[in-house]
Amino acid sequence: MNRRRTRDRRGSVFQRTQVRLTIGYVGVLAGIILVFGTVVVLGFWQQVQTRQDTFLFETAQHMSDSEPRSNPDDVTLDDYQPQVCWLVVASDGSIGSRAVTTGATLGLPDIASATEALQEGTPRATTVEGREENIRVVSIPVQQGGRIVAVVQAGQSTEQVHETVERLLLVLIPIGGGALALAAIGGLFVSRRAMRPVQDSFERQRAFVADASHELKTPLTLIRADAEVLARGHMGEGDRELVEDLLDETDRMSGVLSDLLLLARLDAGKLAVAQEAFDLTSVLDDAVERFSARAVARGLHFKVEGSEGLTALGDAARTEQILAVILDNALRYTPAGGAISVSVAPANGEAMVVVRDEGPGIAPDHLPHIFDRFYRAEEARTREGGGAGLGLAIARDLARAQNGDLTAGNAEGGGAIFRLVLPRSREGSSSLRQRGKAPFSGTA
Repeated sequence: MNRRRTRDRRGSVFQRTQVRLTIGYVGVLAGIILVFGTVVVLGFWQQVQTRQDTFLFETAQHMSDSEPRSNPDDVTLDDYQPQVCWLVVASDGSIGSRAVTTGATLGLPDIASATEALQEGTPRATTVEGREENIRVVSIPVQQGGRIVAVVQAGQSTEQVHETVERLLLVLIPIGGGALALAAIGGLFVSRRAMRPVQDSFERQRAFVADASHELKTPLTLIRADAEVLARGHMGEGDRELVEDLLDETDRMSGVLSDLLLLARLDAGKLAVAQEAFDLTSVLDDAVERFSARAVARGLHFKVEGSEGLTALGDAARTEQILAVILDNALRYTPAGGAISVSVAPANGEAMVVVRDEGPGIAPDHLPHIFDRFYRAEEARTREGGGAGLGLAIARDLARAQNGDLTAGNAEGGGAIFRLVLPRSREGSSSLRQRGKAPFSGTA
């Protein structure tokens, strides 16, 4: 079951990557379509309005050329479309009050635009607010005997332009939506094919790490056995120190390979992780006790607070392994004479363990990478001993394998703080697997 969960979790990572790639591709395409569509619609709108202006100019010009100029009362405009009006210009150069218009005027005449055309002496096109809708109005001055004797106005509702543009939008929007839908389908297909080599490479890398770690364990065991035989033999003090160094390095390499093998088994979903109720308080008690002697030797002490019988759902042994990594990390970075605060309590329906040290904390630029494999922020937190940078990565993966999580941050007032969250069991502590120790409280 755990193997299936791990495989599903790994598969979901690739699926999320595929979705993000597809969303990015569709987003870029949507932006291109939006910009292109905006340019097309604006250009089309400008072209339609220009055609309307041309039509109005031709209509007004035709009426002004075909009718007499001397007496406006003799002008007949009923046969001209769109709506047209004739405004008489008085001898003093002002617009007269008499005007002849066709049918519905749509608010014509527009004295303001007629006056501007009269003053400029040139045709003028403008959009004015009509009684119920906006009107596109063209004003043409009419000359006779060297002076302007009238102004002809032709007007048409701008709704005709809007309706034409809306018909274009009704065509473009479905086409754009269909293009994005096809792009999403195609993007998923392409991203799936693109991710397949990455997934295969990941699987090959995982298999290589597992196989290499397993194969190297045997020769390291033999090297250590031979070194132990040499150490028990008769040799000088210098030779004995060399053999002891060899044993130490062999142990270190063996530890790194064990960590790599554990990570490979986690990635492959082959690591057995139980899902059962256990006493988290008791597990934390045992973990603290394991490091008590080392803390005393360094002049450190634990400040422990906890809820008795707090039950969690997961694997007790793996949880103790996580706590060992966190406590070891805290001991390494807490200066002599300092304290390490440890607490366990329910939080938001889950069980939480919080470990805080009094060290230098974690630099902000290192914090996002603190759980990366082989990552070591030496300049941020001085270490007393070497490490491969796998402990925290393993701890977080073990927490997630139990449907929990492990996070890190900086505490107020200084120091690093780690929070282990596990699902909380609803079973009572009496039904739990007992570890033979009472829950702790107080100071260790």
